[in-house]
Parts: sequence; C-alpha cells; structure tokens
Amino acid sequence: MPTARAARRAAVRLGAVALAGALLAACGGSTEGASDSAGGEVTITVDLFGSFGYKEAGLYAEYEKLHPGVTIKQTDTEDEADYWKSLQTRLAGGGGLADVQAVEVGRIASVAQQQSDKFEDLRKHGADRLKGEFAEAKWAAATGRNGEVLGLGTDVGPEAMCYRTDLLAKAGLPTDREELAGKWSTWEGYLELGRQYKAKAPAKSAWLDSVGSLYSVMIGQQKERYYDASGKLIWEDNPALRTAWDTSVTAARDGLSAKLDQWSPQWNQAFAAGSFATLPCPAWMLGYIKGQAGDAGKGKWDIAALPGGPGNWGGSYLTVPRAAKHKKEAYELITWLTAPEQQAKLFLKQGSFPSATGAITKISGATDPYFSGAPIGKIFGEAAEAAPVQVLGVHDQNIAQQITNALGEVERKGTAPEQAWANAKKGVENTIG
Repeated sequence: MPTARAARRAAVRLGAVALAGALLAACGGSTEGASDSAGGEVTITVDLFGSFGYKEAGLYAEYEKLHPGVTIKQTDTEDEADYWKSLQTRLAGGGGLADVQAVEVGRIASVAQQQSDKFEDLRKHGADRLKGEFAEAKWAAATGRNGEVLGLGTDVGPEAMCYRTDLLAKAGLPTDREELAGKWSTWEGYLELGRQYKAKAPAKSAWLDSVGSLYSVMIGQQKERYYDASGKLIWEDNPALRTAWDTSVTAARDGLSAKLDQWSPQWNQAFAAGSFATLPCPAWMLGYIKGQAGDAGKGKWDIAALPGGPGNWGGSYLTVPRAAKHKKEAYELITWLTAPEQQAKLFLKQGSFPSATGAITKISGATDPYFSGAPIGKIFGEAAEAAPVQVLGVHDQNIAQQITNALGEVERKGTAPEQAWANAKKGVENTIG
C-alpha cells in the first residue's frame, strides 16, 4: 500500500463502494485460519505507514469481537520513508518493535535478502498452507533465501488514471472514461491532452499533480526497473527508465504540473481545491482521494485505463519481528487480515486491490459511486491481470526516491535535467554505496 505505493496518509475518510448485497454477505466474518489466544488478555501492537484502512473498515473491531480478550493497538507514520528509517533503527537495537510491522513492496527484497534474521519465519506458525491463497509473485517476494516465509501480502497496486470530470468539462475536453482512454492510449497522447487542458484550464488548475507521480506510474509499467533478474543494478542504463524520466521532464517543462510535492500538506489541500485535473492512481489511491477531497468531491471524480498499458505501483506486507512480544497472536491476526474475505472488504472500503487470489473474483463487479460509478473491479482487475511481474531489488525504494527528488528539482526549481540526473546519481551512490 503504497504503495506506493509510496506512502499514504493516516486519517482517511473513506467513501462507500456500491456492490450487491449478496457480495457483501459473501465477504462476511469468516474466522477460518485464526484462533483465539490461549486465555487471558493480550494487546497486539500494529505499526503501519500511511493508512491501510483496517481500523476505518472496521476490521480491528470485528477481530476483537471474534476474539474476546484481544485488543489491537495501532500506531501509524504518515511518510513511508520516515517509517522505514525508524524501523531500521529499532531492528538494529532489538527494542521498541510492534508485534506486527508493515513493509512496503519496494523494501521487501531488503527484508528477504538481507534481514531475514530480524523477522519471524512464519512457517513456524503454519504459513506453508497459505501459499496457494496468494498471487505467486506476491508470495515469492517475501520468501527468504532458505525458504523462510517473512511476510503475508496485503494489497497490490494495479494502476489507472483518476480525473476530475468537472475540470475537464470546463476546459472543453471529453469526460467519458472510454473516450479518454482512447485519446490517451499513449503517454504522448496524455501530454497532448494536457497541453489542450492548459490552454483552457480553470484558474489555478494544472493537468496533473506532480511529475514525480507521472514517473512513478510509468516506471510501474516495467518488469525491470532498477535491477535485472540477476540482481545487477541497471537503473542508469535502463532505456525504459530514461523514457519515464524524459516524459516527466517534458511534462515539467511544458508547465503541465501543479508542482506539488506528493504527500505534503499542500498536496493534500489541493484535492479539495481542484488544483489538478488528473492523477495517476494505483488502486490504493482511491481511499486517499476520498479522504482528502471529502464529500464535496463525490461524483466529480472518475477513473479510466492508464496510458501506455497496465502497471503496478506499490503494495505491502505484514510481518512479525523476531523481537515481537506476541508472535503467535500476531501471526493469527495477520493471517485473518490478509484472508480473501477481509481483503475483499478492504477493497470495497479503501480500494486496496487484493493480493489474495480468492478475493479477486469477489470484487470483480464492484463499482464506486464516489468515482461516478466507475467499474473499479473491472478496471483494476484487468490491470492487475496484465501488469508485468516486477523484478524487485534491495534498494528499489531508495533509488526511486532519489529520482523523484531530482525530478522535483526540475519541476519546482528549474534545474537543468542533466544536472538533476547527476544529482540523482550522486544521491543513489550516497544512499546505497
């Protein structure tokens, strides 16, 4: 979850998603795979980044009702980079760790390849039997060198394009999702529509939020991004990455961006202010948009297929540190939270697209009234099915952050692209050695 996605903010006010009553009943409170703690009171601590939506969707309350004596206490850090830095400090010291710690997909290779001794091997608690319930790539990414199961997958981040129908209409552009998908079937088509929008845009409104989000969604369409399948760093010479960079630079130079730093307070405020007309959005972004745009945004947003084809941005895991106080109870909780029934519920509330294969069929017909009745189950389901299985490396998130920082220099400071690229390279070297 963002993941990417890749951070999401806390305190998301979630909208309802329309789906038949029978489907909601099918997502009811199955407790298979979870068991009560062996008597007594226990508090399970959960430490997350952004907003996973468990509390907002009522899942914690449901679990506590099903497991008398269990209390769930959640802490949340808004920015994933800050969260990861703090987690690394606590892992090194062995103290202050929660029973459940979230890990973003861009960090999971670091856990699996370099830090497996810091996390519980969930096979000790019976995780082997869960393997068939998750997408193969999602399961494999959290598997250690010796077969350790180091985390259970929450969501994946199939990508689409969210847009404001009211703003596009004011600029004289189409608002129908199928027509738009045809006009921006390529990224050049997307930029061209952006130029048309800029010419007639409502006051104080740009085509997209930031070129960092444009880069992130474009690089999510690639199988190999920062590493190749052998584990070799390739980001500097990867033509697909340079294409994403060049496209983002063009958008910045053409003045198509609102020049907002993603996840900043100004970015959050821009949702309600109508500061941008389009937003590259993985599925988990839907709940975030609802939280920031609020009730006033209902019916003004819609969703269309992504330019350039399907991709994936973000997704997360739930892990149990070896230093956790309640490892058994923590495993039971994350098994329940990541089960198909709960993943389906979370999609209906939050937009977090399931990594549990059994949940995908449950949400295939979902629509969302907040997003003008968009068939979110179909749009994101098709994207998830066709998205490439990405090669993950130990420093994916660090490299991505340096590149988006450099694009921000081009966008907001007018730094020459060649200098910004050099700054990104130096930043990567300083970060990963």
